Amino acid sequence: MKRDSLNKTLHSKQIAEKLNRLNAKRQEIVRPIFEHPRAFVLSSVRAMAKSLGTDPATVVRIVRGLGFPGFREFQHYLHDLSLAYATSADTMRKAPHSTGIPGFISDSLDQDLKNLQALKNTLDTKRVAALAKRFHEARRVIVIAGDLAATLAEYFEYHLVLLGLNAFSATSGGRAVHLTRSLTRQDLVVTISFRRGLRQTVEGAEHARARGSYCVAITDTYLSPLTRVCHETFLAGIGSNSFGASYTAPVSLLNALLAAIGQHRQKHTLAIVREISEEQRRGSRWHRD
Repeated sequence: MKRDSLNKTLHSKQIAEKLNRLNAKRQEIVRPIFEHPRAFVLSSVRAMAKSLGTDPATVVRIVRGLGFPGFREFQHYLHDLSLAYATSADTMRKAPHSTGIPGFISDSLDQDLKNLQALKNTLDTKRVAALAKRFHEARRVIVIAGDLAATLAEYFEYHLVLLGLNAFSATSGGRAVHLTRSLTRQDLVVTISFRRGLRQTVEGAEHARARGSYCVAITDTYLSPLTRVCHETFLAGIGSNSFGASYTAPVSLLNALLAAIGQHRQKHTLAIVREISEEQRRGSRWHRD
């Protein structure tokens, strides 16, 4: 709990401001850490000091000068920073050396299971249930995402529309601008972006927040700029042992939210499901032999 609280209050922008207040010598000492956070995530204070050419006491003083209570909290920050700035090359380099392609396949499935387990262990189901109520109360629901995350926005929008909600996905910069222009306090906005955050998604969240809409972020780190803009944040890891991001956990998070939305007004949902079932049995869009 302490870690979550720290990550919500100490954002990269605040760290950068504190870093600029350090004297030139101390800035030069810690510069390699912020340029290559992944290389220092697992380092002890002694090992880090040795790599930086200084002593452990100086490292601790610098860490506290940046606003961290202690070295452990700084390590947690570096872990999140390494996730936020990870690239496809980083995920491939950190992959375990498996026994051929079958081994990599097994490792890929194991990583997805780890992502799912992390989601299950950290998801606050009471918050999800409370958020589900907002979907039914909202005048409109806008889902903003881009690039690969656009698939998540469209998946989520499809199911929201299926439930009879007035939902729209914004998966391009222009559409995000146009949909957020007419937002009000009666609207709900879900933003989906991972790592550093896609600019069009972050700007869409900023526009929505400025117009008074309730904003929700789905990301993989509290260092995402979305956490500074949105009213609440849900985390879902996208860790992978290959070149691409894994959306197993984000899809599961959306499914959990959809389940809560569907159950919130169960009678209404069941009525819709009966209509859908009839269409699935007799509808003309389904193939018949």
